[in-house]
Amino acid sequence: MKEFRFRILMIVGVLAFSIYLLYPTFADIQNTNKIEKELALLTDDLQVSNPTISESELSDLLLIREDSLMIVDPTIRENREKRLKLGLDLQGGMYLVMEVNTAKLLEKLAKDPDDDFKAFLKAAEAESQISDVEVVSILAANINNSGKRLSRYFGSIREEDSEIIDKLKEQEADAVTRAIEIINNRINQYGVSEPNIQKQGSRRIIVELPGIAKEDEAKRLLQGSALLEFKLVKEASFTVPIMNRIDEVLATTLNSESDSTLVKDSTAIANMSEDEQAVEFAKSHPFYSIAIINPQSPMADAYVSEGDKNQLMAYLRRPEVKNVIPDNAEFLFDAKPFTTQEGKNIFRLYLVNNEAELTGGVIEDAMANIDPQTTEPIVTMQMNSEGAREWARITGSNIERRCAIILDNAVYTAPTIQGKIPGGSSRITGMGDMNEAKLLQIVLKAGALPAPVDIIEERTVGPSLGQDSINKGFNSTMIGLFIVALFMIFYYKKSGVISDLALFSTIIMIMGILAGFHATLTLPGIAGIILTIGMAVDANVLIFERIREELTTGKTAKAAVESGYANSYSAILDSNITTFFTGIILYQFGSGPVQGFALTLMIGIVASLFSAFVVTRVIFDMMVAKGNKINIG
Repeated sequence: MKEFRFRILMIVGVLAFSIYLLYPTFADIQNTNKIEKELALLTDDLQVSNPTISESELSDLLLIREDSLMIVDPTIRENREKRLKLGLDLQGGMYLVMEVNTAKLLEKLAKDPDDDFKAFLKAAEAESQISDVEVVSILAANINNSGKRLSRYFGSIREEDSEIIDKLKEQEADAVTRAIEIINNRINQYGVSEPNIQKQGSRRIIVELPGIAKEDEAKRLLQGSALLEFKLVKEASFTVPIMNRIDEVLATTLNSESDSTLVKDSTAIANMSEDEQAVEFAKSHPFYSIAIINPQSPMADAYVSEGDKNQLMAYLRRPEVKNVIPDNAEFLFDAKPFTTQEGKNIFRLYLVNNEAELTGGVIEDAMANIDPQTTEPIVTMQMNSEGAREWARITGSNIERRCAIILDNAVYTAPTIQGKIPGGSSRITGMGDMNEAKLLQIVLKAGALPAPVDIIEERTVGPSLGQDSINKGFNSTMIGLFIVALFMIFYYKKSGVISDLALFSTIIMIMGILAGFHATLTLPGIAGIILTIGMAVDANVLIFERIREELTTGKTAKAAVESGYANSYSAILDSNITTFFTGIILYQFGSGPVQGFALTLMIGIVASLFSAFVVTRVIFDMMVAKGNKINIG
């Protein structure tokens, strides 16, 4: 048996790892059922005790209760983040195809547009609706065909048509990029779990919002103009006392809710282990245990790990904490985390003025460049006359203070004001690289979105339909698996049982790999799994028939097994490799459901080959070694 030890350990290891990856999914199902039951009981109690309670108040109380449950047991949130995700067709929600109306952008950029230009633009817009060609290219062709130069409407007379076209295409692509950035940021702020946002073609954006309930509100959120604000960051002398008070209130409230008492004896704490001291500190200082302040910094920004962000947001939503925060201030997070040397993602938490000093509507242009003197990335922005006057007043009266640049309630940067800035032209430094500068450029120019975003396709999947899809998909998979397994046992007897064991291991590996890569399981994905079941059995059928042929020639069981596998390798590999390449093509050029089907199909092919060439082979070899008869039906 020693010659099989390595392969047995490999099989056990792969199956154990797959089950380990799937465990959060099973745990999340149990946790979700438990939370839903508790929230249902709480809903009944609240409606009985307060019959006039509004839906919004009830929703807020339920959200606070759900947050408290996740705070008491952090594994609930961890399992939810690591679970196998369900697609829109299984979970329910909204599917939107949005198109950036770049024709409106070109209309805005044009100088002295006449009736001819409006006709050219209207024709270009109509033609672009039935093709994926940029509106700029079609418009340029229409203008050139009329005998006019593009400089009549865009750029300067010194510029060639090709230069103007390149600039317009860059602005057209930039408008789409800005729209995607804004939509992504808003969805994150809105709190949709597991959204899917992807660009399609040159100007379309596909947005999938699983589990969303308020559909009209979501559409308004996605189509509205971006809100860009400039807010002053509160100084440390103002921020620290508020954070201290929040920490005290949370310690009192959370410990009373959990019926625990704080250990105040310093001697007892000193005798604890480091882990016990960390737990005790979290009880005594729930805010500061996850919001870390640098004591050597003059700023009072708190640093929060990505895994603790949701918990801190839940703390800040609590009514007793809201009462501590002054009406003229609010806490905001970074739009994107920064990564430490240890590979951890960290968000920064700011306390800023509630009222904006300036909004993004005054910004006329922004550009990311490299400073020729320092070779550092910078962003220059230009404001209109009204904004220039206000900006000069703001910067002149707040020297050495920080001004946060905020898009849709997320902070992108908070530079320090070095001096009064007249003229409305400002330069922002401190970016880590050019990509960060480009992102800030997009944010600054997104205050007044130049191209409206239109919803051209909308599909809504209700939760009942989603659950029905889950039930039917699960039932079809189980029925298909049962029928195939029963047929293999009936036709191949003992070898059919071995085939079914391999088939079962294939299903476990597919689901484990999907969970491990945080893939999304869709209804077409379930179809791919069902197809994989047939392909997995097909490989075993080829092997079994080859072994049967070898046995009929009078070979020993060991020789028949070796020849059977050797002679079936080429046929199995040829069919599976060609199917795998087809899956790659479908995944590369398809979208949405097609990609879901292709992904599970490719994973299933790899898993089925492992089961056919390793799992069943080990079982046959062990049977031969023990002298058992090989029964192929």
